[in-house]
Amino acid sequence: MSLKDDLAARIANGGPITLADYMTQALLHPTKGYYSTRDPLGAQGDFTTAPEISQMFGELIGLSLAQSWLDQGTPAPFTLAELGPGRGTLMADILRATARVPGFHDAARIVLVEASPVLKARQGETLDAYGAEWIDTVTQLPQGPLWLVANEFFDALPVRQFQRDGAGWRERCVGLQDGALTFGLSPIGPQPSLDHRLADTRDGDLVEWCAPASAIASDIGARVANFGGAALLIDYGDWRSLGDTLQALRGHARADPLDAPGTADLTTHVDFEALSIAAAPAAFTRLTPQGVFLERLGITDRARALATGMDADTLKNHIAAHQRLTHADEMGNLFKVLGLYPAHATPPPGLEP
Repeated sequence: MSLKDDLAARIANGGPITLADYMTQALLHPTKGYYSTRDPLGAQGDFTTAPEISQMFGELIGLSLAQSWLDQGTPAPFTLAELGPGRGTLMADILRATARVPGFHDAARIVLVEASPVLKARQGETLDAYGAEWIDTVTQLPQGPLWLVANEFFDALPVRQFQRDGAGWRERCVGLQDGALTFGLSPIGPQPSLDHRLADTRDGDLVEWCAPASAIASDIGARVANFGGAALLIDYGDWRSLGDTLQALRGHARADPLDAPGTADLTTHVDFEALSIAAAPAAFTRLTPQGVFLERLGITDRARALATGMDADTLKNHIAAHQRLTHADEMGNLFKVLGLYPAHATPPPGLEP
């Protein structure tokens, strides 16, 4: 039986399920989930992330984290962590770029938070020389100073969707009609977690709420505030959730999110306001477009340095990669960066308080 058949049988017996439940099964079912069964990255996969586009992305993030570590007095030991590390490319670029920062590698304990067994194996191949270790959840991170990066991690966490109806909300759920999975709305009910959104929404507006994202941001923020460190949260989204942003990608093209669950990537836009609120008592930076962040860190100068001696075809691809990462009409404005840091410290380089 396919995962779609499993979900249809479950809904037929027990009624509609939340979108969060559907996303969890579609992405993380132990034997039929999207991330559990494949490497989704690259030309042969369904999407490409910034670290796979150019080494410059990871190099500059590494230097931002290392300078933040220097600014906070080089605490040792400390945890260098990544959430959802893909193929390990970003962490490998971070470690290569920071190899000459005195004491950084000696003090770093490299920890990767990953749920996919397929991707864990790829990360192990990429980071074999660095002594990395793996954990399943953020709560398992070591107690102590923490420097962390999460690139395109929060967008894949399961969300619930609610449609405003007067002073209450109807939850958007996944049900069954004529044997096909379909969206529907629950009866009106209160949602205390969305009370603050009654002031800026109207009847019919749809709001997304990601409880796992807030819980993870809370854990990271508490560690950074209590022990020192910094976190760079990089994703597509905006300051406040409004509207249906659920999308499915299969073979680098948009797909129906309810068609063949387990065979397409499912994501939603990240609500960075919710992350910043949850991360208290850590301080947070202004939400900054990825292109601005990378330019402040010197990506254009780095691109020019790497271009020296490239042949025509390589140079063409190199220029295209720089544009894709930084230009406003590509990833430069769609993706945003939020930094977390101790209230007594300075923000990570590339970001402003």
